[in-house]
Amino acid sequence: MVKITEVAKHSRASRHMIKPGDMLVSVNGYEIRDVLDYRFRMTAPRVVLDIVHGGRRRRVTMRKPEEETDVGLGFETPLMDGKRSCRNKCIFCFIDQNPPGMRESVYFKDDDSRLSFLHGNYITLTNLTRHEIDRIIEMHISPVNVSVHTTNPELRVRMMNNRFAGECLSYLRLFADAGIRICAQIVLCRGINDGAELDRTMSDLTAYLPALDSVSVVPAGLTRHRGGLYPLAPYTPCECAEVIRQVTAFGDRCVETYGQRIFYPADEFYVRGGVPLPDEAWYGDFSQIEDGVGMLASMAAEVAREVEDLEPAPPGTPVRRVSLVTGYAAYESILAAVRAIEKKHGALSVNVIRIRNDFFGESVTVAGLLTGGDIAAQAAGKDLGEALYFPRCALRADGDLFLDDMTPEELSEKLGVPCIPCVADRGDLAAQLLGEK
Repeated sequence: MVKITEVAKHSRASRHMIKPGDMLVSVNGYEIRDVLDYRFRMTAPRVVLDIVHGGRRRRVTMRKPEEETDVGLGFETPLMDGKRSCRNKCIFCFIDQNPPGMRESVYFKDDDSRLSFLHGNYITLTNLTRHEIDRIIEMHISPVNVSVHTTNPELRVRMMNNRFAGECLSYLRLFADAGIRICAQIVLCRGINDGAELDRTMSDLTAYLPALDSVSVVPAGLTRHRGGLYPLAPYTPCECAEVIRQVTAFGDRCVETYGQRIFYPADEFYVRGGVPLPDEAWYGDFSQIEDGVGMLASMAAEVAREVEDLEPAPPGTPVRRVSLVTGYAAYESILAAVRAIEKKHGALSVNVIRIRNDFFGESVTVAGLLTGGDIAAQAAGKDLGEALYFPRCALRADGDLFLDDMTPEELSEKLGVPCIPCVADRGDLAAQLLGEK
């Protein structure tokens, strides 16, 4: 059973006299243990809730539109219980590379199938019970996002330091046979699961078609805080180009054989390797964009469409001067996008500032891992104009803190200009920089 902490006014739950502090035991006779149980069982047009109030059990019957799950109940946590932590000790784990002194939540390693469904998080399958596998199949929770890394069972055990890491790959077959879509991720570690091992993994994964939706191939993120951890080295530019060639060649064969590319190298390989990015069409439906695949191509295409529709500023319009910070990985793409906007509008001047990641180390180049401290230190003394824009993805989900616990308000105070979160790839970059959104 789960505790009800809120009941919305004038809601169905309120009209049935359900109160905060009541315990929800079951829906239509099915025990409720978390948010997935609740959402799935609440889709019926007629629901019977078993409620415990003041130690006494009562039954509440509601009729509602089918698929409506919100009857006004709120719970202690979004999952209705605690997050499940990861039991692996992966040789490439980014959490292990965080510096000391950060807030406690930054060090939490999740490996929760519910977060895979709700937020797109990747899971390793090592934390799944048979009950959870059966529930995923029964509820047809799809897609399931899986961190595969390798299909070599022995190598997967070594990479994850979990003796069950190899055998739990068999769950992929259960999901595929049940029609559950699978999005997979391969975190590539130099000299470990690349080369011939990568070919084997890609080949093995095609056995799960048509359930296999897409696979991202991303480089392991390596910070400067790796003391005492497994020795890993970053890919050289030439090696990045080779990974792109290998994954692209395999994807080309998939297009010929299955009619879809399936395997995609992360943008970071292209940036590090100095290889031109494919165009928008190459990425299909951008199914792996949240894993850093096609993000730069998508942004370029969105900005190009926005520039095409952008109205030039009337003659005599005062020039709006602002600044925009980004990481090293996206800098050239952001710069090209901004210059195209400036040229078309005619009354916008943007100082695009590339921020080096001193907090995690220079090898970490993505915008989402920039800290307020690094932005403050490296933007100080520069011509920032009326406002400074920074990547929204550098803030935690609540939108209030950078990874170093600095707030946007504190950053604004340090730099003396309003510091505003910005999303570069949603199709309104010009409107954001012009202060219209």
